[in-house]
Amino acid sequence: MFDLSPLYISLRAATLSSAIVFVLGTVVARLCYTMQGRKATIVDTILTLPLVLPPTVLGFFLLVLFGKNGPFGILLAKIGQRGILFSWKASIIAATVVSFPLMYRSALGAFRQIDQELLWAGRTLGMSEWKLFVHVMVPEAWPGLIAGLALSFSRSLGEFGATLMIAGNIPGKTQTIPMAIYFATAGGDMQTAWIWVGIIVAISCVSLALTTHFDSRRKG
Repeated sequence: MFDLSPLYISLRAATLSSAIVFVLGTVVARLCYTMQGRKATIVDTILTLPLVLPPTVLGFFLLVLFGKNGPFGILLAKIGQRGILFSWKASIIAATVVSFPLMYRSALGAFRQIDQELLWAGRTLGMSEWKLFVHVMVPEAWPGLIAGLALSFSRSLGEFGATLMIAGNIPGKTQTIPMAIYFATAGGDMQTAWIWVGIIVAISCVSLALTTHFDSRRKG
């Protein structure tokens, strides 16, 4: 019987990580929206760095940070969250880190395209910055935010290197579709590999179609 657990694990990791980066990426993009000069350059470089670093390098950093002697590992142990590494939670952490820059950059670009006169009009009417963000900026930037969400989901779904480093390849627990493809190919099971390739390509095509649709709406 064909084991569908990699599909469930991948969809769970991609969905949860996309939800996390949608909120974090949107809020962080708003905080960085008004930054200028050297500070903006430094912050933007740090936030975008996971996009250009090799996934194995990100996995190494995450392994150090979330290990039992790492800062996050020690903090999680204090609140009773032990054994994060090589669990399904680790796959969500990896997917979140690698996909965050896509959501952040998409949200920042969408915010920068908002007509400034709308924001000035809101401030003139006495709206607070928080109300401007919720009632003006987010609705105006919505197509760009959805495009960023779709890109983040696709990136999370295809994550391999960082996930392998901190979550491992445990069938039924942390084995995602990319890992199932890799190890099926390595084991000579090309039929299974082709099935998983078809599934992930189909899901990615849908995500990219949504990205193109909302990106065209934003630019239009």
